[in-house]
Amino acid sequence: MFSILIPSWNNLPYLRLCIDSVRRHSAFDHEIIVHVNDGSDGTLDWVRSEGLLHTWSKGNVGVCLALNDVARLATRDWILFLNDDMFVTPGWDLAFEANLRSLGHSSAYLSSVLIEPTDTGNANVTAANFGSGPDNFDEAGLLKYTAAMKSVDRDGVALQPMLISRQLWHMVGGYSIEFGPGMSSDDDFLMKLWLVGCRTFRSVGACRIYHFGTKSTGRIRRNRGGREFLMKWGISQRDFARDYIRRTAGAAPGSLPNVPSAPFKSRIKRVLYALGRYPFEDLEGWEADLPAKLTFNTPFNDPFDKTAKD
Repeated sequence: MFSILIPSWNNLPYLRLCIDSVRRHSAFDHEIIVHVNDGSDGTLDWVRSEGLLHTWSKGNVGVCLALNDVARLATRDWILFLNDDMFVTPGWDLAFEANLRSLGHSSAYLSSVLIEPTDTGNANVTAANFGSGPDNFDEAGLLKYTAAMKSVDRDGVALQPMLISRQLWHMVGGYSIEFGPGMSSDDDFLMKLWLVGCRTFRSVGACRIYHFGTKSTGRIRRNRGGREFLMKWGISQRDFARDYIRRTAGAAPGSLPNVPSAPFKSRIKRVLYALGRYPFEDLEGWEADLPAKLTFNTPFNDPFDKTAKD
C-alpha cells in the first residue's frame, strides 16, 4: 500500500515502538524504509537485524537530506513521512485508503488527527496525555481514547504525518536542502505543492496518530526557517498558511490564484533580510562539513561488468 519513510537520529526506543505500531495496527502491507542518522546508539544494528530497508549517513544530515535520500528506495505509489516518535492506531491506513479512493486523484496532501501529550497551543492538535515516551506509554488508554473519538475530516489543514503520491513527491523534487537541518522545510514543501496545482490539504478524521513530541531539534542549531522562507518566496509562512492553505477549505475550484501574491510588508522584510547571509550562514553554523557525513553508493561492484557494451 504505502512506502513509509522514517528518518531517525539516535532515537531507538521510539523508533522500535513506532515500527511496532505500524506492524500491529495496519490493515495493509506497507513498505517501511528508515533513514538512520549516525545510528551509534544501536539504531543501525537494529535496523539491519530487522531486515528493514534503510539508508544511512555517518552523522545527522537533517530531515531534508534524510527524506530525499530514503525516498529513492520507495516503490509504492504513495509515500508517508512518519516521525520516529509517532505511534499509529488501528484503522489509520484504512482511513487514508478510503479518503484516497473518494478523492479520485493523486494531487493531494493528507495528514492524520494528531494527538500529543502536552498542549502547545496548536488548535489543529488534540492534547491528551498517554505518556511522554516508551517508558510511561499507556497504549491501552490511547487505543480506548482514539476508538471513542468523533473527529471529522478537515480541509485547509496540513499536519504531519504527511501522505502524498510518489508522483507528486518527485514532481516537486522532494524537500529543499537549503532549509537544513529542517526548520520551515514543511512550509516550503507546501509552497511547491501549491505551484503545481495541489489544492487538497486535509486532516483525515478517522486516522488517529499519537506524537510523543521528542525534541530532536534541541540537539542541533536551528536554521532561521521563517526568514529563509520569506527570502525564497517573498511571502511569510503565516500569510501563506492563512491566505492560501486554509482558504482551500471553502474556496470554489479554480478560484484561488496559482501563484501567491506577496504582501507589501513581506516585500519590505525581504529587502531587509537580503543584508544577511541567508541561507548560507545558517547552513554553515549548523554543519560546516556536511559532505563528510554523507554516504554514496559504488557505481559498479564489478568494474568489468560483462553486460556493458564495448
